[in-house]
Amino acid sequence: MTRASDDAAVGDGRLTVGELLAAARARIERLEPHEALAAVAAGEALLVDIRSEDDRRRWGIAPGGLHLPRTVLEWRVDPTSGWHNPHVDGHERLLLLCTDGYSSSLAAATLVTMGRERAGDVTGGFRAWRLAGLPVLEAPEREDGVLPGMHPPDPVP
Repeated sequence: MTRASDDAAVGDGRLTVGELLAAARARIERLEPHEALAAVAAGEALLVDIRSEDDRRRWGIAPGGLHLPRTVLEWRVDPTSGWHNPHVDGHERLLLLCTDGYSSSLAAATLVTMGRERAGDVTGGFRAWRLAGLPVLEAPEREDGVLPGMHPPDPVP
């Protein structure tokens, strides 16, 4: 997905997107999809799906994940926020899942900056999850008026 121009140095102190992504990934733990599933199944991590509701409906979900859309992630994770999701424990390891593993790396690095040292992501995102043959379910309907990112974790069959 990266192009050569994404990684070229700007030269005036700014970071390119490639440099920003590399810096983010140097600060977080990245797990392959099978490793992430094992960590979640063992109760060692909470899988956090940061994809849009449309993407979740279109492509499905990873069972047991908590949906915290990228647009509200920081507010739902921060226990001092008035919009904190009560299903996020302040001490657990969070593994973020996006579509391809780019947005989740940047978002996990932001969570580390916020003090969530155990934030990481799933290498390759949901696309790699599906390609690995891991379980995928239909996204549950969310027409109940609850704010995005405030539901409990998605079902596990």
